[in-house]
Amino acid sequence: MDASPPAGASGGHQFVGRFFPCRGPRPGPPGRPVPSGPRPGPPVPARAGGGAGGTRRRRARGVCARLARAIAFVIRARWAPDAAATAAHYGSVSVATFAVGVNWLLARDIAFEPQATVFLAVMEVPAIMVGIVLARGIGRDTNWGVLLHETFLGKGVTLLLGGMAIGWIAGPEGLAPIKGLFYDLFKGVLALFLLEMGLIVSHHIGELRRNGLFLLAFGLLMPLLSGMLGLGCGMLLGLSVGGLTLLATLAASASYIAVPAAMRVAVPHANPALSLGVALGVTFPFNILVGIPLYHRIAVQLVGATP
Repeated sequence: MDASPPAGASGGHQFVGRFFPCRGPRPGPPGRPVPSGPRPGPPVPARAGGGAGGTRRRRARGVCARLARAIAFVIRARWAPDAAATAAHYGSVSVATFAVGVNWLLARDIAFEPQATVFLAVMEVPAIMVGIVLARGIGRDTNWGVLLHETFLGKGVTLLLGGMAIGWIAGPEGLAPIKGLFYDLFKGVLALFLLEMGLIVSHHIGELRRNGLFLLAFGLLMPLLSGMLGLGCGMLLGLSVGGLTLLATLAASASYIAVPAAMRVAVPHANPALSLGVALGVTFPFNILVGIPLYHRIAVQLVGATP
């Protein structure tokens, strides 16, 4: 989840990034009632077991996020603070990658669970906390006030939770008057955001060259491994093909806005260009160009549905 732009990002980047937390299912044509559930498509099988099923879903999401963070930390263990910062980046999620995944599914009329947006908030905050604990441990000198404020009251988390609350209270009818701003302009705003990301990536290419092929291999293999974990957790949750694709996309993504901001405060000795360079320069374009279609194809094979 992304809260504030990294160093060197323009004000436009911060402005554009604020559009994504409120993104939800796209309403239908004017004059036609807007369904409150997921878009029309293959039915999502119901899960039996009420409370037990809910507990199993929460545990599955937690296990998925913890495994991704732990694996990233072990692979990068030869760098001390940088390993923890990288674990936080790859244990967190990217709202921009998620937005591209949502748009990819909508363009192909593939249904997905509307609660997929909640996964953003669920998978965002723990990664920052775990990354800081891995780097610094828990000591008397830990400034928990600043740490908790940056983690729970960051712009991205506040906007995401606020956007979901407003959407739940207003409902489809209440959001209809602002459809032109938040729905019709979504693709244009997303294009501007991706252009800004490209400019930021160009500033970190040098860091990738200096650290050799290891970062390149890590940036390509880590999202594949995390994406497979996301698909496995999605199967435990009983998600549809679209839901599996989005959860795998979230698990495979890496934060490059919220986590860098938190790491600068909590782990100042970590090299931000190292983690940010591989997250932006390798993992982000890989997920956009290759990852999302790949995760969808695997999800289709797992569910046995027709693509």
